[in-house]
Amino acid sequence: MYKYCFTLLLFLFFFISKAQTPVSTKERVKTEKDTIKKKEFINQIGNGYFPLKYFNIDLRYLVKFNQYEGFRTGLGGITNKTFSKKLRLNTYVVYGFRDNTFKYSFGAGYKIAQKTNTWVNASYTDDLQETGSTQFLTDKRTFQFFEPRLLNIELFYKHITKTISLEHEITPKLISEIEFAHSDIDPTFNYEFVINNKAYHTFHISTAKIALRWSPSDIYETLVDNVRLIKNAYPKFTLQYTKSFSDIFNSDFNFSKIDVKAIHKIDYRNNASTQLLLTSGVAIGETPLTHLYHAYPNNNTKETIMQRFSVAGINSFETMFFNEFFSDKFVILQFKQALSPFKISKKFKPQLVLISRFALGDMNHIERHQSLSFSTLDKGYTESGFEINKLLFGFGLSFAYRYGAYHLPEIEDNIAFKFTFNITL
Repeated sequence: MYKYCFTLLLFLFFFISKAQTPVSTKERVKTEKDTIKKKEFINQIGNGYFPLKYFNIDLRYLVKFNQYEGFRTGLGGITNKTFSKKLRLNTYVVYGFRDNTFKYSFGAGYKIAQKTNTWVNASYTDDLQETGSTQFLTDKRTFQFFEPRLLNIELFYKHITKTISLEHEITPKLISEIEFAHSDIDPTFNYEFVINNKAYHTFHISTAKIALRWSPSDIYETLVDNVRLIKNAYPKFTLQYTKSFSDIFNSDFNFSKIDVKAIHKIDYRNNASTQLLLTSGVAIGETPLTHLYHAYPNNNTKETIMQRFSVAGINSFETMFFNEFFSDKFVILQFKQALSPFKISKKFKPQLVLISRFALGDMNHIERHQSLSFSTLDKGYTESGFEINKLLFGFGLSFAYRYGAYHLPEIEDNIAFKFTFNITL
């Protein structure tokens, strides 16, 4: 009797298990798909896109502010893989309320090789660019919810630029891009570039650029139709060469530029980390100020500390005044040491970050750049300080002090006290 009962129980257990397995698997698959979709959505937002069915809205163009345009608002985006896996269209239109001007861009790209993720692109842009800034072709897709340096920038140049470019993955860890561009440049500030006794207020520039970015420690996985990044790791190295031609499309100047950037970050237990950032560049030849280098300043010229109170940048010199220094050759080294967060409560975990920055630069033929006063960094610029981040809703406080060769006579002019904003998706 017990033998038959035991056999019956085994049979019932087996039957119930088999009957429930499909339901359990189905629910698990659905949960996994929902988790993947949620993760992809968060990744898209973190990259600056709000995904729609055929078109991803680019969050970079929604709202910004600077000293020339005032509030700048608009809309832009790019088509996604649902629209086409080989063709992509991108555009934006923005309006500046202080200069009362529309800016816009439109472009297209076509994938010519799936395995190496090779794209041919073309674009037309009518917009502004910060004077002395460098844009790496391979770093074009960067996004911050809040870009603090923009608030105080006042030296821009207008440009109408036509480009054609080629993106190519040599390997997933080594990507490249080549670009040919022609720009009509019109500085928004009082400036003359004097070459051979001729003063240029506006000018035309034709350039060829090649850029490489190497991420040797990134980890990828190979899927059926593509390669996916599963670990974004350090170090990362970027190299870019620019050549301007004076004999193409009535361009005005011959010059060359070499720009490099290296970043390394070491993560420790309990969310502590060490970060080193090296940035350098050199321009040779007839290079106008618009295409030279500033040193990422982020301090306005108001009189008191509290009047200068604003938002600290991510990798900017908080005590360096805007338009104070320009260079045709420079090197910057930045060090950040993030300590483990203070676990005051479950939700309140502020983090202390120690920061030190150094910049060295110089300029040949400074007399070419007229109607604008500035200095060089040949004596070496130093500042150090700290941040206390995540005090409230991602906001924190920062303090920086300027010392060394460019220390100013008034003590308070060497101090920058600001708030920070950090948010991680």
